[in-house]
Amino acid sequence: MKQIGIIVGVNVKNEEHFHEGMQELIALSDACDIEIVDSIVQNADSINRATYLGKGKLAELGELARVRGAEVVIFNGELTASQIRNIQTVVDTVVLDRTNLILTIFASRAKTREAKLQVEVVRLQYELPRLIGANENLSRQAGGIGGGTGAGGRNKGAGETKLELDKRRVEEKINVMQRELEELITQRLTQRNQRKKNEINTVALVGYTNAGKSTVMNYMVQQFIGKEEKEVLAKDMLFATLETSVRKINLKNRKEFLLSDTVGFVSNLPHKLVKAFRSTLEEVCEADLLVHVVDRSNEDYQSQIEVTNATLSQIGAGHIPVIYAYNKADLIKTDLIKEEALQGDMEEKQMLETKEDTVLISAKKGDGMNELIELICKRLYPNEVRTKVLIPYHLGALIAKINASTNILSSNSEEAGMVYEIECNEQIYQQVEAFVLK
Repeated sequence: MKQIGIIVGVNVKNEEHFHEGMQELIALSDACDIEIVDSIVQNADSINRATYLGKGKLAELGELARVRGAEVVIFNGELTASQIRNIQTVVDTVVLDRTNLILTIFASRAKTREAKLQVEVVRLQYELPRLIGANENLSRQAGGIGGGTGAGGRNKGAGETKLELDKRRVEEKINVMQRELEELITQRLTQRNQRKKNEINTVALVGYTNAGKSTVMNYMVQQFIGKEEKEVLAKDMLFATLETSVRKINLKNRKEFLLSDTVGFVSNLPHKLVKAFRSTLEEVCEADLLVHVVDRSNEDYQSQIEVTNATLSQIGAGHIPVIYAYNKADLIKTDLIKEEALQGDMEEKQMLETKEDTVLISAKKGDGMNELIELICKRLYPNEVRTKVLIPYHLGALIAKINASTNILSSNSEEAGMVYEIECNEQIYQQVEAFVLK
C-alpha cells in the first residue's frame, strides 16, 4: 500500500530546470511507493539554514500535511540533521530529502552482494553525521550534570558516551563492508582483464535512468543470443536495475563485441553514491564505445543528456567515442521530429538529420535497431575493407581463413577458383590483396 506524501522545493534565484527536478522527484517518490498528493514551492534567494523553508512556508507545510493526511514530506535537496529536527517540530510526519529517497530506491533494487554493500556503505556514511547531530543536544544536557571526577572535574555525559559508541559501531561496520567490497572489486577486475586478453571490443550502454538501456540490451540478446534467461530486467521505472550485465553479441556478419548494461544516471545523484558504484561503472570507463541511450519522448531530454555527459566526465569516461541512440521513437510523432529539425536550432537539426553518430530508434518495437548495429560496427571496425577477390582452389588455407574471419557478402565458384565479395580487416586484406579483382 502506497504512503501519502507531499514534495517540497525551494527555487533559489529562478534555478534552471527547477520544475523538471520537482517532476522527477514525483517519479522518484513513485519508485518508493509514495503517492504525491500535493506540493509546496518557495521562491527565495537562499536556503534557510535552520529549517530549509522560511518560517511562514514551514507553517503552511505543517497545515497542508495535516489536511492532506500526509505520512511523509520529501524535500528536493539534501537536509542537515538540524534541519530535519527543526522541520519535524512543525511537521508531524516522516521527513526525507532527495538523497535519502534515492538511497531507499537503490537499497530496494540491489540484488547482488556487491550492489547491496555499495548502497549500505553510502547509507551509513549519509547517516553518520545525522547520528551525531541527533545526539549532540542530549550530550550537552547530560554532560553538564553533577561535579564528577572525570577529566576537567566532570564525568562524560551519558549522551556523549552513547554517541561515541554508536559512531564507533557505524564506522566499524563501514570498514568491514569496504574490505569485503575490495575483494569483490578484485574479482571483477580479474574478469575484466581476462576479457581484455581475449581482445574483444566492448560497448557500454549508458544514459539517464529509464531511457531504455535494458530494452536495447534485450533486443540484442533476442536477436543474437536467443536465450530468454540471458535477458535483463527492463521495467518502466527509475533505477529498475543496479547491476552491470555483460553479454557477448555475435553478429551474423562474423563481427562480435561485449555489450554491457549499466546503472542509469539522474540529476543530483549523490556524489558518494557515484563514488561507491565506481567499480561497477568502471565497465563504462573500459569500453571501446559508448551507446548513449536517450529518452527522446521526454520533454527535458536535452537536460538529461547534459546530466549523463557530466556524470561520464566525473567517472573518467568523457573521452570515449559515443553513439547517441534517441529511443522511444514510437512515443513521438516522426512528423514532429522532422518539423523540429527544420525549425529548431542548428544543433537539434544536426542531431536528427546529419550527424553520423546519431540514430533514432524504438528498442521496444525494433525500429532503427539495424541502423544502430551498423553504426556500432562502423565505429568498432573503422578500418575494414570491402573488396572482391578470386582465390585459386589450391590455396585451401586462405579460403578457410576467408570463410572463418571475414564478412562474406557473396560467393560463387568459377573454373579458376572461388570468387568472394568480402569485408575484412587490414591484416587479412594484405593476405588477399594479390587476388583482388580489378
